[in-house]
Formats: sequence, structure tokens, C-alpha cells
Amino acid sequence: MAQPFLKKDDDHDDEVDYSPFLGIEKGAVLQEARVFNDPQLDPRRCSQVITKLLYLLNQGETFTKVEATEVFFAVTKLFQSRDLGLRRMVYVIIKELSPSADEVIIVTSSLMKDMTSKTDMYRANAIRVLCQITDGTLLTQIERYLKQAIVDKNPVVASAALVSGIHLLQTNPEIVKRWSNEVQEAVQSRAALVQFHALALLHQIRQNDRLAVNKLVSSLTRGSVRSPLAQCLLIRYTSQVIRESASNTQTGDRPFYDFLEGCLRHKAEMVIFEAARAITELNGVTSRELTPAITVLQLFLSSTKPVLRFAAVRTLNKVAMTHPIAVTNCNIDMESLISDQNRSIATLAITTLLKTGNESSVDRLMKQITTFMSDIADEFKIVVIEAIRSLCLKFPLKHRSLMNFLSNILREEGGFEYKKAIVDSIVILIRDIPEAKESGLLHLCEFIEDCEFTYLSTQILHFLGIEGPKTSDPSKYIRYIYNRVHLENATVRAGAVSTLAKFGAMVDSLKPRIFILLRRCLFDTDDEVRDRATLYLNTLGADGAVEDMKEFLFGSLDIPLVNLERSLKNYEPSEESFDINSVPKEVKIQPLAEKKAPGKKPTGLGGPPPGPPSTIDAYEKLLSSIPEFANFGKLFKSSAPVELTEAETEYAVNVVKHIFDGHVVFQYNCTNTIPEQLLENVTVIVDASEAEEFAEVASKPLRSLPYDSPGQTFVAFEKPEGVPAVGKFSNMLRFIVKEV
Repeated sequence: MAQPFLKKDDDHDDEVDYSPFLGIEKGAVLQEARVFNDPQLDPRRCSQVITKLLYLLNQGETFTKVEATEVFFAVTKLFQSRDLGLRRMVYVIIKELSPSADEVIIVTSSLMKDMTSKTDMYRANAIRVLCQITDGTLLTQIERYLKQAIVDKNPVVASAALVSGIHLLQTNPEIVKRWSNEVQEAVQSRAALVQFHALALLHQIRQNDRLAVNKLVSSLTRGSVRSPLAQCLLIRYTSQVIRESASNTQTGDRPFYDFLEGCLRHKAEMVIFEAARAITELNGVTSRELTPAITVLQLFLSSTKPVLRFAAVRTLNKVAMTHPIAVTNCNIDMESLISDQNRSIATLAITTLLKTGNESSVDRLMKQITTFMSDIADEFKIVVIEAIRSLCLKFPLKHRSLMNFLSNILREEGGFEYKKAIVDSIVILIRDIPEAKESGLLHLCEFIEDCEFTYLSTQILHFLGIEGPKTSDPSKYIRYIYNRVHLENATVRAGAVSTLAKFGAMVDSLKPRIFILLRRCLFDTDDEVRDRATLYLNTLGADGAVEDMKEFLFGSLDIPLVNLERSLKNYEPSEESFDINSVPKEVKIQPLAEKKAPGKKPTGLGGPPPGPPSTIDAYEKLLSSIPEFANFGKLFKSSAPVELTEAETEYAVNVVKHIFDGHVVFQYNCTNTIPEQLLENVTVIVDASEAEEFAEVASKPLRSLPYDSPGQTFVAFEKPEGVPAVGKFSNMLRFIVKEV
């Protein structure tokens, strides 16, 4: 019976769409899988059951060995069906079940038969599945067929074989490397996808041979690559060769630059953009070299395609960090993008304009940004705020209008990270621009009256206690601070008490008034507030030296918090009060180079192990002692060591990632495990081609690495400020071996 058509109720437009897989259970689906054994197969019904099985697997459902094997046996009977749609589903379910089932080998004969079939769809899919489930023994038996498939006239079959080769290179590299001649022939294919996959596989085969990669790039840059996808790959490989050869060339000539510039005139937009991006990321790129790339990106800014506009403005945003003058010609085009419907494009346009704009354009930009800020999410607003902060530091005379802008958006709705970014920016401007101190502090005082975040309120109060007493009229801040004692929670009230005490210590004329206010705090309902008020009243009223009092209120605690915590836990209440001078000031840290345990293979842990809080201190001392990294600022976080080598390798290497505000330092801890060898000039070559937003700025090689003596080599990268940056780094250990 036909189902009646139902009119959709407009009131339910926002409801979640019904899923045909809602509520299905593994047991019921396994029962349905019995249809695979029917003498008269129903292809449509079988395809539906396989779809349900795939859904369960992709939702994280686990099959036991017995269940997977039973389904596997049942699926093999579907090879007798000639339905193309069902056969494709069979290939997919075999790949998904292969890690769980024990009897995978039973389908290899059927797959090998399909691999030599006259139906191209069978051949392509069978190759993919076989290479997924096969082992080294079977691979040698089908190697001849795979070689033939690589040069097959059908591009689908050839691509399947090439992609399978890319996967097999990770497990059976010796076999795949024997296919170089066939892969080389496939690079000349007229099919775009075949040429793309062939070039990718050929580069992976040769990637550890620098000379071979140079020859590959040299031969292909002469114009034999027609596929736009392959051309983009070739541009990336060319950029890699340029980076590696930059340290060896003594002349000012840059190899392969003419090829990159020629790609700017390619018919395909993806190739043009890839070439422009590669030119802008060249080390030490000159203004003359940048000009053609900037011109192309400027044309993309007015493209009707959002993806091209986004790619162009994102690349120009990066270029503006190092070559702002080169991007200035694009400012008019970027101003039109402020009203772009894509908020990501508009945000990048705004931040780029803030980096490249001149002092006369600041006011006009602020008017445009004011209407723009209400339409974007908090994460985009944070990027804009950090760009405004940089602009204010660049043009200090414009601090008044920029500070007013920050103050206005501070009163608008927003989350914690957004408000924290604004407060941090105002604090930095107050510290770096003396003329902005008075207005900035008042803006912060007005904000804490409505601030809903305890952390921000206490941080602002702490900052007020340091900077407020240094202003021309400190008394005007007292009212704002004292209001926090009555209107806030206990944490903020305690912070307000400490801030009042600092004003009393620094400004003699305010001391009587501060005494009165602190005495009122003695009747607070919270113990912390009363204790602080009592302490500060005694401190301010003491007859001791003024300098001692200021040191107590403003001085930094020179005792490690770990030791203080341990001493307080061990303190037993008695008539004698706790003596802070009894807390040890030194922290026992584990040595940077640890001795390996007898009978164990060294792990190469040249840096401090993870765990104790003192590890950060040890890392910070180590990095600050290296001149190349001394100006990176305070170390934010260090990761646990990540092993880069297998346990049985001749040279053990692990890496520790040190995160700074604007930099990332990789510490490679190396250990030589061969007694007869001495390694010299040990370095790690880091390939950052998949980490576009990072630029290498410094490295420190290891001069000598004797046997069983861990040592460290370092590589530092600069990362963009204010923008979340991620990337993938490849590492290659390079050294000179000397026999001992």
C-alpha cells in the first residue's frame, strides 16, 4: 500500500532529521546478515544489511572475532552476484572487517580473480582491498599484476594501484621501490589523477635520497607535468629543494625561482595560488621576488569564489607580518572585503589592514570595525583585538581612540576568553604607553563594576594595586576598589583588601583613609577577608622600615611554591608560629642527563623527565643558557618526551616541545648506542612544509656525541602571534660518523 504524502509543518523546521539507522542493534543486524546465505540473493536487501554493518562499525561498535569471522564467511558468498552495486559494497565491508576477522585469507582467491577481470571496476577495487589485507608473502605473488596495473590504460585502475603503493610503502618498502620504472612511466600519463598519484609515490620512494629528489624536480620543472594537482605537488617539492639548497648556495641566485614565477601564469587557479604561496614563504625573499606573487594574490581578492578570496587574504595576512610594505598596495581591495559575507574572510581582511595601515587610516578603520565586531564570533573578535593592540603599539599617538574602542567593546556581551583578551590588551598598552595609563586604569575600574568573571576581577585589582599608586591622582580609584568589598564574592573581596593595602603603603596621604576602610573589613563574613584585613592593618601600622613593608606587599616570593606547600603540610600547630625562613629555597631537580640502568638499552633521554614541577625550572634554565633562545621570553609549557625512533635502533632520539609566546623550540635528545662510533656535528633537519605558519629562526647543533652519553640538539621556529597555529614536522637526523 502506498504511503500518503504528508505536508511538512513549518513549525518543525528546526527539528533534527530522522535517521534511517536510528535505534538499530548489532544483534539484530547480525541476524539480518543471514540473507547473504540465501540461494536466491536479493542484491538490494544485501546492500542494505552491509550498509547497517558499516554504520555500526563507523559508530565505534566492536565485533568479536567470532562475529567478524562469521560475517566474513557470509560475505564471501556474495562474490557469486553480478550486481555492480553489491560488489562495491562487498569490497568496502571486507576492508572494514579485515582487522577483526581471522580468516581473511579465504577471500584472496576471489580478489585475485577480480584483479584480472575484464571489468575495470572489479580490478580497481580488488587491488585496493588486496593491498589492504595482504602480507609480504602474498604481495610477492601479485607484484607482477600490480606493476601492470600501474601502467594500465584505464586511469581508475592505475590510480588504485598507485594509491595502494603509497600505503604499502609504509610496510613493504623494498617491494614498492622495485616499481620505480613503472611509476616513472605513470608520471607521464595524460590522466590528471594518475599523474598526481604517480608523482606522490615517486617522491616518497626517493624522499630519503636528496640528490634523487633534486634530479626529479629538475626533470619535471621543464614542462612535462600537465595535471594541475601534480603541478601543485611539484611546486611543494620544488620549495623543499630550495629550502635545503639555500644553506649551500653562496651566490645570490635562487634555484628554480623562474619555475615558481612561471607557474603564476598557469591556467589553473590552484596552481597559481600554490606558486604565489610558495614564493611568499621563501627564506629571505626580496621585494622584487614578492612583487609578482602579491600581484596575483591581489587579483584573487576580487574573485567571485569565496575560497580564492579566503586563500589570498590569508596568505597576505602572513606576508604582512614580515613585509607589510609589500602588502600596502592591496589595502583598497581588502577594505572592500570587510563587508564580505564570509566572516573568516572579513576578519583576515581587518587584521591585515591593521598590520599594513598607516597612522592616517586608523580612525577610518576603527569606524569600519565598530559595525563589524557585532557580527562575528568571539574567536574572530580575539584575533581583531590582538591586531588592534599591535597597531596601538605601532602608533602610540592614536592610543586615545584605540583605548576608547577597547573600552566600548569591553562592556558588550562576550565570553571569558574574549573579555580576557581585551583586558590583557589594555594592560599591555598601559605598561608600554605612559600617556594611556590614566584613561586605561579608569576603563578597567568601570569594567569590574559589571564584570561577571572572578578571575578577571582579581587580576584587574592586582594590577590596580601596582599601577594605581603611581598615577597623578590615586585617590579616584579608591571608591571603585572599596565597592568590590561590599558587592562581590569572597575571592574578589579579598583581592580588593590587598589592593587597598598597597595604596596605603605607597601613598602616605591616603593611609588614614585606608586604615578606616580596612577596619570595616574586619567584620566581613569571610575568614580570608578578615585575615587579610588584620594582617595589612598590623603591617601598615608597624613601626618598621617603610622599605620592609613595601617589600612584604610588592616583593616576589623567592621561595619555591613546592617547598612552601610541603613545609605547610608538615607543620604541626603549636605555640611557635610557622617560620617562613625555615622553608628551603632550593629545589632538588633531576639531572639533565640520566645514567641508563644496567642491562637496559638507553632511551636517549637527554632532557628532564616529565612529572615533577621542578622539571619546568630545569628546562627554563637550560634554554635560557643558550644565547639563540635567551630572548624568547618566559617558557609557557614543555611536553613529555616523544620517541622518534624504535627501541632497537642504533641511534635513539626523542623530542621535547617547548612552547613560548611567539616561538616553539624542539629539543632533540640523542643517544649513540654503538661503542665503536663517535658522532660529530649532529643536527636534525626539520621539514616544515606541512606547517605553513611556522618559520625556522634558529638551530643549535651538537658538536660531539660519544657512545652512551646523551646530548641535545635544538631547532627553533617562530609562530604567528594571536592565531592558533598547528602543523606537522618531519625530522631527519644528520651527522658525521667516525670510527673509534
